[in-house]
Amino acid sequence: MLRSKNILLTVSVILLMAIMIAGCGTDAKESQVSQTASGDQSHEEQADQEVRVIEHAMGTTEIKGTPERVVTLYQGAADVAIALGVKPVGIVESWVEKPIYKYLRDDLEGVPIVGLETQPNLEEIAKLKPDLIVASKLRHEKIYDQLSQIAPTVTHETVFKFKDTVELMGKALNKEEKANELLADWNQRVQDFKDKISAKMGDQWPIEASVLNFRADHARIYVTGYAGDILNELGFVRSQYQQEEAEKGTVVVKLTDKESIPKMNADVFFLFLSDPGQNEAVQKTYEEWTGHPLWKNLDAVKANQVYEIDEVAWNMAGGIISAHNMLDQLYEHFGLEK
Repeated sequence: MLRSKNILLTVSVILLMAIMIAGCGTDAKESQVSQTASGDQSHEEQADQEVRVIEHAMGTTEIKGTPERVVTLYQGAADVAIALGVKPVGIVESWVEKPIYKYLRDDLEGVPIVGLETQPNLEEIAKLKPDLIVASKLRHEKIYDQLSQIAPTVTHETVFKFKDTVELMGKALNKEEKANELLADWNQRVQDFKDKISAKMGDQWPIEASVLNFRADHARIYVTGYAGDILNELGFVRSQYQQEEAEKGTVVVKLTDKESIPKMNADVFFLFLSDPGQNEAVQKTYEEWTGHPLWKNLDAVKANQVYEIDEVAWNMAGGIISAHNMLDQLYEHFGLEK
């Protein structure tokens, strides 16, 4: 009898110990889960609190975490923001097709306009409570300090170096991986175009190209700038005169008299009119210059290689989406498969 009681007691002690061990194991697992969750939360909080130092045209700017309320103050920056998957909370009015370029209207629907690119409204920007402002030294150097008081502000040197804008905004928006993808995709398309046009034109490639613009009181050659740089990257070359101007750092050559028409010469012309159909003076300039004997003697004119182009894609927009639009048009102009 006593022996049976001892056995029962031993069994009871063993069961109790098993329950306690199991409980301790559960507590340990719960503690481990709790610590892991706590660790994850700390990591997320740390990411939100991370401060990055961004170098740009006006110095350096500290940006905390990942900006979500971005104001863009030049056209190319709004374009690039959309390409990076970010809808700005404020933009400046477009140069033409006002208030927003047609190719961006769906993506920028409902976004407030905060003034002109050359004169943004600081009060309206402040009302939007941005956590990042993307500006241009060319346009906004004088108001940079005021912009920086509203929110962390980064600046691009100019407004037309779209790849630089992609790199700058990729860093500022904490989207470097996406920015690298955009640039890699662009580089791939550039190489594809170069391969196809070279194969089509053979020994005639490369060819000289001129980007021409007619205005109310003069004509222009865009030697470098947005379209000029892209054409150069695609393998087009400049005439000797335009190459000399490019080496001087010239972006635009203004021609005020028809005797300077020979400076336009190239194998192919890409031309656009400012305010086409809306400005009689521009139309008059275009007709007078293109009706001149010197114009008729230019290589592109004699070869029937004069293309009227979309001024937004080629000159006004300045972003990576518009660069693809320009490239699409070049594929079409030269009958190449995209």
